[in-house]
Amino acid sequence: MLDSFHRKGKIPVGILGATGSVGQRFIELLANHPWFEIAVVAASERSAGKRYGEAVKWLMASPLPKKIASLEVKSCEAPMDCPLVFSALDASIAGDIETHFANAGHLVVTNARSHRMDADIPLLVPEVNATHLCLLDAQKFSKGKIIANPNCSAIGLSIALKPLHERFGIEKVNVVTMQALSGAGYPGVPSMDILDNVIPFIAGEEQKLETEPLKILGTYSEKGVLSAPISISAHCNRVSVTDGHMECVSIKLKHHVSEADIVDAWKHFTSEPQSLNLPLAPINPIHYFEEEQFPQPKLHRTLDKGMAVAIGRLRKCSLFDYKFTILSHNTIRGAAGGAILCAELLVNKSSEFRTSLL
Repeated sequence: MLDSFHRKGKIPVGILGATGSVGQRFIELLANHPWFEIAVVAASERSAGKRYGEAVKWLMASPLPKKIASLEVKSCEAPMDCPLVFSALDASIAGDIETHFANAGHLVVTNARSHRMDADIPLLVPEVNATHLCLLDAQKFSKGKIIANPNCSAIGLSIALKPLHERFGIEKVNVVTMQALSGAGYPGVPSMDILDNVIPFIAGEEQKLETEPLKILGTYSEKGVLSAPISISAHCNRVSVTDGHMECVSIKLKHHVSEADIVDAWKHFTSEPQSLNLPLAPINPIHYFEEEQFPQPKLHRTLDKGMAVAIGRLRKCSLFDYKFTILSHNTIRGAAGGAILCAELLVNKSSEFRTSLL
């Protein structure tokens, strides 16, 4: 079905949880997408039946497109008149709803955590583990499929680690995050809690960061995905930055390499989304900065359409081998943009995965 839509014109898509902050980011990024066209917006029962422009408190910097504002908000019930749906639903309700949509024949690309660690669900970062799309063949939904977009911090970390693990092997990782306010959704963290403050706890975040990259960097076989043999320890903090998650990372490698070897691996890293020239793919997945004060959220979060990972401050580590700093945009690369890139990759490869499609 996706192939036939792609030949005829744009593929109609739906957005579940369309009134939330991530749902709005989906709308912003899809409004002028060359392959996808927003056909359905869906949200909670209190918004269903209203025009989207009446139901939403629009938070994006770009204006709400009039065409989208005029759409009637639907309830999150399948089936819908679109083969592909993006889920921006809260994890507390996402799991069952997404399963229902997959069983009704939809391809679901979800940003929620509910299905991420399911053995037959690709936890996809297109530059890192495109081969994991083969898991779609093992899914047991009656007609549809589910692809999961990882945790926002796990995406940036996995992209930074991929070329190093591939070339040199990684044994251990210690990561400390400084995560932006937008990661908490809207209205987010109360101002009296975050102003002049850092909150050293984000519920469930450390566990995600310690487990999801192992699946993402894992090896696919016909038996499933074998997790990467890496030990990860994470500390996660909420800081008073609007957008852009920073991560301070220390790594222990399996083999001795120089700083120049690591920088070379990052600078020359490219992958399938780049060779396929997918619409949201960054030209360079990784931007490395020699300046010791970079990267910074205010300056570098929107690099390459907000889809690139910025890295800097590579230096020797007295405990492990090397340490460095990562920055990625948490609601673009880490949420809506990353999920859209997952769909772009599948649509482009749909002839190879014909039996897995709707």
